[in-house]
Amino acid sequence: MSEIKLSKNFIRNTVKLALNEDLYPSGDITSNLVQNNKTIKLKLILNQDAVIAGLLFAKDSFSLIDKSIKFIIKKKDGTFARKKSLIAIIEGNAQNILIAERVALNFLSHLSGIATKTNKFVRLVGKKCKICCTRKTIPNLRVIQKYAVKLGGGTNHRFNLSDEYLIKDNHIASSNIKELVSLAIQNKKRKKITVEVDSLRQLKEINGLKFDTVLFDNMNIKNLKVGVKLAKKNYETEASGNINVRNIKSVAKTGVDRISIGSLTHSASAIDFKIEA
Repeated sequence: MSEIKLSKNFIRNTVKLALNEDLYPSGDITSNLVQNNKTIKLKLILNQDAVIAGLLFAKDSFSLIDKSIKFIIKKKDGTFARKKSLIAIIEGNAQNILIAERVALNFLSHLSGIATKTNKFVRLVGKKCKICCTRKTIPNLRVIQKYAVKLGGGTNHRFNLSDEYLIKDNHIASSNIKELVSLAIQNKKRKKITVEVDSLRQLKEINGLKFDTVLFDNMNIKNLKVGVKLAKKNYETEASGNINVRNIKSVAKTGVDRISIGSLTHSASAIDFKIEA
């Protein structure tokens, strides 16, 4: 499994792309109207309860525009904070703060949304079951989205197609499930093998073969309980498909080891922050 590494260079380069997107081709023509030598001191305030994520990206949003801007962090990434909490203090040139503020808030809002949603699922299932993200991420933002999942207490699933074998329904539809699993075992080379099944019949067909994880996809609770019982001795077990806050406790009670949820990254609501004097 690939490790997520948020180096200083990675963070800066990611923020540079975001700033370039916002400032191309003529810069901030509105903020250029503001008096250039005015210094201001502002507060970054949280407008709702949330797990904070993305502060280093916000900090670089300001420093890349103006090295002299002070971004004093008051709550660390991964911290749960209440509505109206002071998250950071921003001090510096008014014009340059205005140029960078939206990019900074975009990173914070999006990543905190993912961390907060992940944490909600983590708290619902307790310590016996892991909550995992998937590859359903915004293109080019996978690293930071999966970073936010970790901050929320979740576990990263495979990062890319090279991390492990994941034999899914579309692979099976074009071949034979047992043959595919056997080929993966032959070519394993220390890679994990996960096999997706959507019926107990499929599970029985491959049960006993030497792979790592059974992924139960869109299976009802009754069949999931039976499937977990059958697979538990030989494999790690995982559930996915249409899992939400209303049904996740029932899924976790089946004894499944982990639950993967695409909505953690593809549809987490943004967290509301504000910058005020």
